[in-house]
Amino acid sequence: MVVEEESLENGGSVRVVKGESHFRNVMWGPVRWLKMLSSELHWSFVFGVVSLYGINQGLGGSLGRVATEYYMKDVQKVQPSESQALTAITKIPWIIKPLWGILTDVVPIFGFHRRPYFILAGVLGVVSMMFISIHSNLHLYLALLWMTISSAAMAIADVTIDACTAYNSIKHPSLASDMQSLCSLSSSIGALLGFFMSGILVHLVGSKGVFGLLTFPFVLVSVVGIVFSESHVPGFSCKQVNQKFTDAGKAMWRTLKCSDVWRPCLYMYISLTLSLNIHEGLFYWFTDSKDGPMFAQETVGFILSIGSVGSILGATLYQLVLKDHPFRSLCLWTQLLYALSGMLDLILVLRLNLKFGLPDYLFIVVDEVVSQMIGRLKWMPLLVLTSKLCPHGIEGTFFALLMSIDNAGVMTSSWLGGVLLHVLKVTRTDFGNLWLAVLIRNVMRVSPLCVLFLLPKGDQNTFKLPDEIMGEDSDEEEDEKEDNRNLELASLVQSVDRR
Repeated sequence: MVVEEESLENGGSVRVVKGESHFRNVMWGPVRWLKMLSSELHWSFVFGVVSLYGINQGLGGSLGRVATEYYMKDVQKVQPSESQALTAITKIPWIIKPLWGILTDVVPIFGFHRRPYFILAGVLGVVSMMFISIHSNLHLYLALLWMTISSAAMAIADVTIDACTAYNSIKHPSLASDMQSLCSLSSSIGALLGFFMSGILVHLVGSKGVFGLLTFPFVLVSVVGIVFSESHVPGFSCKQVNQKFTDAGKAMWRTLKCSDVWRPCLYMYISLTLSLNIHEGLFYWFTDSKDGPMFAQETVGFILSIGSVGSILGATLYQLVLKDHPFRSLCLWTQLLYALSGMLDLILVLRLNLKFGLPDYLFIVVDEVVSQMIGRLKWMPLLVLTSKLCPHGIEGTFFALLMSIDNAGVMTSSWLGGVLLHVLKVTRTDFGNLWLAVLIRNVMRVSPLCVLFLLPKGDQNTFKLPDEIMGEDSDEEEDEKEDNRNLELASLVQSVDRR
């Protein structure tokens, strides 16, 4: 193997591995690869990506998800429908993610655009997690408030590292794929480890103890803010900030009025909203019902970690086989498969798997892998479409806006799922109508096909917005914009696992 330096047009250089594919270089030389990225991009950026995507969002996000479910069930003792509706409120900070993005872009603090926001996010996360963990009789709504604050901390850190990644994709376009791999690998490995350890830690220290442990990932976020390399900005004008806010708002509104933009946005919102989320009802049944599997905390964590493998398989299958198919046909089949995969839950709830001689543990592992894989296949083309709806000049902010619309759909789906569980009287101890809730959810998953006409007919490679919306770019600007968009897509893909 020979490592050479090649000069770039912007005067920099990049080390190229001759005789090996990028994939093999990543798999067999991770230390060398990380050293190369650290030398080209600065070690603090690599440290920030691994800390935020891998430890804070991947590891901390998966631990927090399981801890929240057990906290609501065992500590606050709320009904499944209440837990479903209340935990959805914690997603609100992700819905206003464009606001955080604009703030980090145009409002420096003490002369820095990124470092203070990392530090602020870390402090908010530490305080909120510590408060939940040490308070013995915390009121439900106060606990919900602190959970929402910790979610806001993670959203602020996420949008800040997204901005850093987009900036480096423009400054070092030849390293765009390497940064994409670093983001994806960090988040995937962190999520796998987090879910695997989550059940064990909940069993050992309880859900409140896990919240206490989650202060450490947020401390690491503040450390990133302290060591991060960033140029100092002498000052800024409040008038200039107001003008940038106004210009960004006008540009986004002008783009949203285009039918090629609002139609796909409407489909994505409807598709997510009508795919009712009744996860809390199933979770209570898995862990608390005498008629159900009664899985222990360790088993739940292991099952979720195996589900993460299914999500990775879905992303890989999409990349290798499905990325060139038209939007409509791909969304048609993935939506149908998504509805069919829900029937596995129905078989489990009706205990039909036992009649076929399939134990609960084996069946639910298969169920989780298949559901996560198909869910990722369903989501990937929508993410690609979202990335193609962003006009030149406001790509990052508009991408965050579109993702906020999708997050609003996820939150609405959770609320509607909570209403369904409440109407069917699915409680902590009565799961008699849970099968009906699963059946209704599966039928509703088919309903978005009625508005499939809202999606563009073109394939994923040739679709583009009209020139008057996109603006005209030079070839060099177009390449930079595509690298920027690819990096944003890579980081935002990982948000699927946090849902």
